[in-house]
Amino acid sequence: MKKALVTGGCGLIGQHIVSGLLKKEFEVISVDKEENGYNEGKKNYTFISADITDKVKFSEIFENNSFDVFIHAACTADNGYGPIITDKEISESAAVDKFIYRYAMAGKVKKILLVSTSQVYDFPKSREPVREDHDLKISTNYAALKYASEKALVTELKHSGGAKSEDEQGVICCIARTAPVYTHDFTDNLLAKITDPKDGGLFVSGKGTYGFQLCCVHNLVDFILCFSKNADDDSYAGIYNVSDKLLITAADIISFMREHHRLGAVLSKNPTAGMSKLKGLFGGNKEEKTNYRYLDVSKLENNNMLDCTKASKLTNFRWDIHNTK
Repeated sequence: MKKALVTGGCGLIGQHIVSGLLKKEFEVISVDKEENGYNEGKKNYTFISADITDKVKFSEIFENNSFDVFIHAACTADNGYGPIITDKEISESAAVDKFIYRYAMAGKVKKILLVSTSQVYDFPKSREPVREDHDLKISTNYAALKYASEKALVTELKHSGGAKSEDEQGVICCIARTAPVYTHDFTDNLLAKITDPKDGGLFVSGKGTYGFQLCCVHNLVDFILCFSKNADDDSYAGIYNVSDKLLITAADIISFMREHHRLGAVLSKNPTAGMSKLKGLFGGNKEEKTNYRYLDVSKLENNNMLDCTKASKLTNFRWDIHNTK
């Protein structure tokens, strides 16, 4: 039986990753501050309570176990921090990532997957798809946190020296740059796309036909499961964009929320021009840097899409806002 370690295993993303791995007959060790009960009591599941900064605990975990897969889903906005990411948390996360990757490499983990974010990209004003080699723009604290984790992984991989002989496969590393996630019940990232940052009210511009790139959690989990099961050589290593196949429009979000959840008044307005002028006068908004859900209304109609062609070779992204669970 293959064995997996998942950090942040009781967060929104982590709990679904753990559940999926258990269904695929992995033995799973989940590490988080507290057990949330989502996978508690399931066969082949072990929970270890530990702060992500606990070097002693993680040293013991890697020394006492041999892992086929290590999935680093901790230190994300949906697994402990909330939408506001401070400079202090960026520093803490970078220090944590460095020693965890080092332990993983020393412990000869076969595959490492980091859950990162699509926010690291410099999304263009044009509607061209954003590929994995697109220009980067680290303009938010959340993007800085995840990009630092990406760099730490690459650095430790180089220091480890990769494969030790012609017959030995080196660790296969994957960085999943994921669009903001949602499920049927977790709708914070959906609602952020129809929330006016100026007054906090819900709004729609025009008929709401403009769209946003988001990712159903189950699409992300499917990708991670396929990587965990099928990535068997260096050709699978690298960066992957992970998201839904199609954009989710503002009108889709409003319809979904009204059908499945309570939704307050949604005003029809077009704040783009006014907000753009204000941002030009005052040099931007500090909240935009710290709040990873902040909506830049000046980019509403860009309709930027991630190109997920590379990831689609591993899995079929079958989930969307209409069939999410």
